[in-house]
Amino acid sequence: MEMREILCRELEKLMKENDKIVVIDADVSKANGTANLRKTFPDRALNVGVAEQNMASIAAGLSSYGFITIILSFTPFVTRRICDQIAVSIAYSGQNVKIIGTDPGIAAELNGGTHMSVEDVGIIRSIPTAVIFEPVDNIQLKKSLPQIINYTGLVYIRMFRKNTPDVFSENYNFDLMRADILKEGKDVTILSTGIMVDESLKAKKILDECGIDAEIINIHTIKPIDEEIILKSVTKTQCVVTCENHNIIGGLRSAVAELLIEKFPIPLESIGINDVFGEVGKMDELKSKFNMTCNDIVKKVKKVISRKS
Repeated sequence: MEMREILCRELEKLMKENDKIVVIDADVSKANGTANLRKTFPDRALNVGVAEQNMASIAAGLSSYGFITIILSFTPFVTRRICDQIAVSIAYSGQNVKIIGTDPGIAAELNGGTHMSVEDVGIIRSIPTAVIFEPVDNIQLKKSLPQIINYTGLVYIRMFRKNTPDVFSENYNFDLMRADILKEGKDVTILSTGIMVDESLKAKKILDECGIDAEIINIHTIKPIDEEIILKSVTKTQCVVTCENHNIIGGLRSAVAELLIEKFPIPLESIGINDVFGEVGKMDELKSKFNMTCNDIVKKVKKVISRKS
């Protein structure tokens, strides 16, 4: 199933269990897979049209009356377009609002550069109290939603809409605030998030053939970042590569660099958008264009290992 189908199915379950949950769309409910919620919950699944600032303000107002509000749109429209409403009406006011932005970064594909939010994590990271979560597959999304609903405060979910490779099994134990060690290793730490996790696992297989033992960690929650797991890993490996579907400024790389410069300075290399705007293309084309493939990860790993000496 596509991630948007899982999202709709799990939200429906949660809304049946809790009549305080309200879902608000900004005219892209069909694209995001949540249109059917209005059939079951006509009073709690709303569409405000192409009016994202208004959507955020409505969500904040409903939250002030005790509702758990979820707002959805394409990623650029629920981050950079409504930054002031997020900062003042939601975060500063202490409201219990969850924001779901779909198809972040190059996942926007043919919608092109205007829809490619390569700066959204940087925007939300800079807002106090915000939690930023990026699920890697359907199972992680499904297991995360109850915890996110039960978390009081602002949570931003950065979600791919379509099919993703399976990373986790049904017996996976999810913790919103704990990163996942997917593969243990001793030579280099690879920290990945979102669609780059699969590329990192592919890179691991290539690196194994080269005699390089890489540790792969899924950083699903970028803020607050799991300092304990990262520091434990890099203390062992002495070098790190970050992999993200985002500008290398402001996102995962920045969060890791801030941690390392304060607590454990070591060589760091990064995979991501190198401070440029996105463009029209298919996923594979864009990964190659922006040097975000498994082979690019392998090159960065070899480079960062060479810097350890």
